[in-house]
Amino acid sequence: MRSNQRYTNATFTKRVDHEAGRHHTLRAESEPIVCPTCGAIYRKRRWVAQHDSKTSNDELRSARVKQCPGCKRKKEGVPSGYLEATGSFFTAHREEIEHLLRNEAVRSAEDNPVARVIDWSSKGNKVSLTTTTEHLAQRLGHALEKAFHGGVKYDFSHENKVARVSWHRDD
Repeated sequence: MRSNQRYTNATFTKRVDHEAGRHHTLRAESEPIVCPTCGAIYRKRRWVAQHDSKTSNDELRSARVKQCPGCKRKKEGVPSGYLEATGSFFTAHREEIEHLLRNEAVRSAEDNPVARVIDWSSKGNKVSLTTTTEHLAQRLGHALEKAFHGGVKYDFSHENKVARVSWHRDD
């Protein structure tokens, strides 16, 4: 059945952020800022790991103390990414797979200190993770697929920026 509605660019455009940016501050924060929980530094409008920063000790002494978005999400328990690994292959190679996931999460934190694992639960033949960013869940799913093959399914919610990644392999 056809509609008489004219199509415009607005018809096809996905509106990702229904809150209209309310989670963003109106202006960029004054720099530098240090996170008291993880030690990340806000410099040049980016959160970076403390060892990657070229911030001098004098600048750090005068820095404001404020929690980074990753620590805030972790404290509030609000995940943006979910990863689930299942299957008989997972059961047989649980240690290797969990070791890979931990190492990949650490590597990701070096690139982006805001990306962290919030919760890790391992029950029976399944492991479930929640992450502070949707990108970390994608990265972990890609690492599983690259290392152990199997099937990966990526589901995205365009409404509130959430990624659900499922990895499964039976062998």
